[in-house]
Amino acid sequence: MTGRRRTRTTSPTPPRPRKAKLLYASALIACASVAVGCGAIPGATGGSGDGPVKVMTWAPEKTDATNKPGMPALAKAYARWVNSHGGINGRQLEVLTCNDHNDSVDAAHCAERAAEEKVVAVVGSYSQHSRAFLSPLESAGIPYIGGFGVTDDEFTSPVSYPVNGGQGVLLAGLGEQLGKNCGPVSLIRPDTIAGDELPVLLDAGLKALGHPRAADQRAAEDATEYSRPTQLALDHATSEPGRQGCVVPSLGDRTNTFMDSFRRDSANYRKVVTGTVIGSIDQSQIDATGGKAGPYEGSYVTGWYPTADDKRWYPMRAVIKEQAFGDNRIDPADSGVQTTWIAYTVLKKVIESLGAGEVSPLTVRHQLDSGIKVGTGGLTPTLSWRFDAQTPAASFPRLVNADVTFQVIRDGRLTSQRSGFVNMAKTLAAAD
Repeated sequence: MTGRRRTRTTSPTPPRPRKAKLLYASALIACASVAVGCGAIPGATGGSGDGPVKVMTWAPEKTDATNKPGMPALAKAYARWVNSHGGINGRQLEVLTCNDHNDSVDAAHCAERAAEEKVVAVVGSYSQHSRAFLSPLESAGIPYIGGFGVTDDEFTSPVSYPVNGGQGVLLAGLGEQLGKNCGPVSLIRPDTIAGDELPVLLDAGLKALGHPRAADQRAAEDATEYSRPTQLALDHATSEPGRQGCVVPSLGDRTNTFMDSFRRDSANYRKVVTGTVIGSIDQSQIDATGGKAGPYEGSYVTGWYPTADDKRWYPMRAVIKEQAFGDNRIDPADSGVQTTWIAYTVLKKVIESLGAGEVSPLTVRHQLDSGIKVGTGGLTPTLSWRFDAQTPAASFPRLVNADVTFQVIRDGRLTSQRSGFVNMAKTLAAAD
């Protein structure tokens, strides 16, 4: 759970005024409603005829903060799998990839390249710099299908089609999960613009259970140790004798760094349970830190999807085994990889629905806006981006999937704490 540092207060593309956004959204909807014309949209002919359908997937790689190399790697594997089985409607799928380096300028360059290459969509991607990449995509009319949901802009842009509820729904869900199980709660989160939103969301979930809000401990996004935030969090979590305190590290890739400090410093306090969200923790991190003997044992975890060992992931695992066996960038338990799989499931369904017709940014958006329903084999509820399918949370107008799963780490494994999904739409609406 990371975001732009406070020292970086500018971006290549300033935020569009709300009125302009609404006018632009209206223009896109009007354009999509006819599915023809609007010929001035750059890239509108991408994928037409019998040529390959060209898309792009981007993510940060080899940086000092969050890295998601498995997302473009799975996208390439998915294309190989599709093409080895006859393509989509007989057409080959071509996947371009881009590294945004966790940098706003590079994120904008990735989006500009997508427009220059005339891709029909950006699919299953991760970037913290939505202001930088969404403006070029909006100008080109290119849909952004299944971003990771790390920024709020992904839930407001008219060209964004999210497949999960992003970080907001996870934090709100974790609040409800902890509200049933914890006494005092301490949140440790990045001292960034995006990090400022996290306490509000966590507190909305806690409030839904009548629980007091969490203590908010800010920390440097790229710190190499977290002794001081750890001690402050532990002081608060153990402040009520007889009640089980909980500490919530929400630091993205730096969560493991925090847990090193937590493991050391918590020895001086009575037992405290941790709670976190998928994206800040996954099975590989649990294994690397000692499994059931590690600091995550007993932690509460909120996720978007079923646990990685669920049989609903078998089709994805089969594709990875067939097309990417031995590629250690692709971890089927990684939430980024899982999101990319679901996003490409959406893309495949949309292209299939177009039959022999033109595949372009315009026709793809038209299908999505017209209410196409996409089943994901139970990994999410049936997805649809039609206006009346969106949730009532005013701050997240593009949100169509507010479901989360409650998990807990037992014997070193992520396991389901309760069966099925928990819908967080009302809690998010209350956070508004």
